[in-house]
Amino acid sequence: MTHKFIPPHLRQYIVDQDYAKYSEVDHAVWRFIIRISIDFFEDHAYKSYLDGLNKTGISINRIPLIDDMDRKLSEFGWGAVCVRGFIPPAAFMELQSLGILPIASDMRILSHLTYTPAPDIVHEAAGHAPILADQAYADYLRKYGEVANKAISSDKDNEVYYAIRYLSDIKENPSSNSKEIKDAEKSLENAVSNVDYISEAALLSRMNWWTVEYGLIGDINNFKIYGAGLLSSVGESQSCLKKSVTKIPFSINCIKQSYNITEPQPQLFVTPNFNFLSDVLDEIKEQMAFTRGGSFALQKALEAKTVCTVQLNSNMQISGILSKYIESNNSEPCYIQFIGPVQLCRYNYQIDNHGGSYHSDGYGSAIGKVKGFNKSIYDFNDDDIKELSLIKNEVVLITFESGITINGLITNVMEKNGRILLVSFSNCEVKYDNEILFSPLWGTYDMVCGETVESVYGGPADFEEYSAYMPDYSIKAINSPITKSSSKSEILLQSMYEQVNTMLEKNCFDKTSIDLILKTLNDQYPEDWLIKMNILELANKNNEQVDGLLNEISLLIDETELGQVIKRGLNSIS
Repeated sequence: MTHKFIPPHLRQYIVDQDYAKYSEVDHAVWRFIIRISIDFFEDHAYKSYLDGLNKTGISINRIPLIDDMDRKLSEFGWGAVCVRGFIPPAAFMELQSLGILPIASDMRILSHLTYTPAPDIVHEAAGHAPILADQAYADYLRKYGEVANKAISSDKDNEVYYAIRYLSDIKENPSSNSKEIKDAEKSLENAVSNVDYISEAALLSRMNWWTVEYGLIGDINNFKIYGAGLLSSVGESQSCLKKSVTKIPFSINCIKQSYNITEPQPQLFVTPNFNFLSDVLDEIKEQMAFTRGGSFALQKALEAKTVCTVQLNSNMQISGILSKYIESNNSEPCYIQFIGPVQLCRYNYQIDNHGGSYHSDGYGSAIGKVKGFNKSIYDFNDDDIKELSLIKNEVVLITFESGITINGLITNVMEKNGRILLVSFSNCEVKYDNEILFSPLWGTYDMVCGETVESVYGGPADFEEYSAYMPDYSIKAINSPITKSSSKSEILLQSMYEQVNTMLEKNCFDKTSIDLILKTLNDQYPEDWLIKMNILELANKNNEQVDGLLNEISLLIDETELGQVIKRGLNSIS
């Protein structure tokens, strides 16, 4: 099972599917969406989609078991886990980078059949999973997860994430009133308006939106759908074909185009093939902080005001919120300063006694070449160490080429394979020109050794050890999961849906039961069109006649999304 391979810090987002919670109406909604989608996507979806439905364990009649999908996906190197709603983007991308598809377990309600703002099993299972059967696309998706997992997000990104999650939960909850929805929409507007710059994570989220969610493939005059947002929206999958929706050749410029999750998209991007997605992703990757390093990368971390990791050429890693950095005369970083808590690592493992509790008040370190040696302490040989007296219990004065000086008593030298990685001082003063960077009154000074900043990326190096200090580590309670009504009226409706669903699965028509169901529907549930649609399909399959039912449903056809979807349902029956 995929669960065995999930890192501990991601397991908090995994939930049981609780298959019994799905009502007969839920299964009927699922069945209707998949049935009309299969007919529609034979002409309009990318060629591997319909084949992928079977390969990933998705059937028509019933909502799929995510454990079954997990086993099916394992046949081509992927897995699936069950989550509820929006999980933090960083967690989603980390799972994706591991080849694990997070699938939201909730099922959209009938009134949101054409589109739901919240992640649900239609979107995640029937939208995302089938295209994974295409190797080029699966490679892109995993690669995207790996790159996005390194992206630096801002503190404002987190505010937008929680506002989106709150709005989607409010909209999907049938007990929500119009004021709650308007307040949630206003909260999202405020969160978006507070964003003062576009972070790496936000730019990558745009690429994800215009590819994975709303992507088209082919050329602008002859394209097919592959984006999960379109594949899972029975309304927008049809409306996106209209000429009023602008089709743009896919390029790196897609990251300049923002999007609104609550509205249909006015433009879509068309990639010639899936390999081209990976080529454009490589272009973006080359401009990111984790690839470029140096002052460019540090500036990205400074703007973000979120936990980032700075990795030196010695593979020493410092994780925390960057508060300052100093450049030498050659514009190279020579001092980096963080606010606490801070973690020191190497190769993504926290160094003993150098976690967030020890460096709770912040951390700073000089880096670069030592004056007179033309190399960093990390590159010192035995003669260099002896010449500088870089030995425990020695008082030393270290002057860097940048002009930074360190004067103190060495209390510890940490080495690995003949390389000095960390030097600790007591009674230590660190200065740059006339600026005091560290005072003897502040306790022990721990200096990581390295010359250059090779990479800067979002999040801590050792998440398991640092997780308690992450501001978004715990899932914030938004709404409790939606509970189904247990009123007598609802129980009766579910019972009728169950009878019709069973007859559809067995392809048998019980006229006596159907007549009774239709009478009850007309008396008590005159607006429930879906069960009537299913009865019409059942009658058609069994060469039975139900007087007036076709005309009754046809009256619901209009220019709205739901009206057009009902038309598609009738066309698929005929």
